[in-house]
Amino acid sequence: MNSSPTPAGSADPANAPAAHLDGWSDLLSGRHLAIVLVMASGVLLYAMNLYFTAALMPSIVADIGGQQYYAWVTTAFVISAIVASLFVSRILDWKGPALAYVTAFVVFGLGAAANAASPTMELLIVGRVVQGLGGGLLAGLGYAVIRAALPERHWARATGVVSAMWGLGTLFGPALGGVFAELGLWRWSYGVLAVVSLLFGIIAQRAFGRMAGSGHRSPVPVGSLIPLVLATIAISLSAIVPIGWPTLAMVGIGLVLLWLFVVVERRAKETILPHITYRRGNSLKWVYLTVAALSAGVMVENFIPLFSQQLAGLSPLIAGFLGAVLSLAWVIAQLFVVSVKSESGRRRAIRVGPLLLTAGLIAYGLLQVSGADIAMVLIWAAVLAFAGIGIGLAWPLLGVAAMSSTHDPAEGGKAAAAITITQLIAFSITSALAGTLMAAGGESAVDSARYVTLGIALLTLLGIFAAGVATRK
Repeated sequence: MNSSPTPAGSADPANAPAAHLDGWSDLLSGRHLAIVLVMASGVLLYAMNLYFTAALMPSIVADIGGQQYYAWVTTAFVISAIVASLFVSRILDWKGPALAYVTAFVVFGLGAAANAASPTMELLIVGRVVQGLGGGLLAGLGYAVIRAALPERHWARATGVVSAMWGLGTLFGPALGGVFAELGLWRWSYGVLAVVSLLFGIIAQRAFGRMAGSGHRSPVPVGSLIPLVLATIAISLSAIVPIGWPTLAMVGIGLVLLWLFVVVERRAKETILPHITYRRGNSLKWVYLTVAALSAGVMVENFIPLFSQQLAGLSPLIAGFLGAVLSLAWVIAQLFVVSVKSESGRRRAIRVGPLLLTAGLIAYGLLQVSGADIAMVLIWAAVLAFAGIGIGLAWPLLGVAAMSSTHDPAEGGKAAAAITITQLIAFSITSALAGTLMAAGGESAVDSARYVTLGIALLTLLGIFAAGVATRK
């Protein structure tokens, strides 16, 4: 990894390095606490909303119909979120974090309010697009603001807190959605989201009120933006079109467009990713590839509850808890690794992370059997925890590596915001490929479980190589 420069945004005398301030107590007190609360809450709202809506969908369809558009409710949200995340660094540089966060929370809240009032599925999808725009900004800002708003000594801990929200979203999202669905109050659930969003918008204004943007309006990199957005749409559509050659065709088109995006970016003056990403010998590109591999591993959580019910006969509640094991281990592991100070220790953690994740997923895939007993379920939980520890060891340190890759505040903002862009695109690609692998299993639940898990493990395997290159001195 590159050495960590001191960012221009952290020169506040109040943030002067001091041994007694280099800890959780300083990060979670005073103005720092308000900043961390806003960043974490924004990412949690986005992450939780994915699973929250999935739990509500049966109730929504029963009320307003539109089952034929079922998949579009999630797809529209994810695509618009990815598009919005591409503009995070520019909005942040132009107007500063206060207005960026207020805008994000208000847009997210308006989308939620539109969902609550939707009389038809078509209008609900429009609301989800609006909500996704706000959510994409919130997810991207969670990482991008750390560099400018907090001193460097807190970057790892703040990144750990923000990234932990993705794990907590998978824990609380389904539960809260299930409660509202059980009570028949799906509209009220989105109303509550709208109110909460507006409240956090007020907190954000106060937390970041003293921080202004540079006023610099960077031109929109249209040449890069078009192939990336089209690639995202193509890959997302692959999860909707009929299984078979249409799926493979959409994924293929998406990958070609991603390659075109890289070609355009390398030659462009205005880029979405930092210019140093494409510089020979710079490790940033490998940091992003490692993030993508870890993000691919996270997606196995979407299938664990289904497979455990089919193969072990678990109740939906217990199956849901099993699905949360990976996230829980991820959250716990990163709370410890963010305290690692030495550069060599951080490099080792990043290298070991993808290795543990891949080993855990391979073990889980090979252990899929029909009629599994309680002992086997406990072994599943153990190897999933092993995989989750791998994610937790590497994830927050990769965020610090990206933020530390440049002295330029504007490029540093791009580097941090691109973590979310990479993450969301990896989610889309992995989800589409997993759907194809699941279909390849046919009527056999065991085959489907193995194909999906081992297929995802092949993607995380690439992260072992990427992490090794990213951490070379």
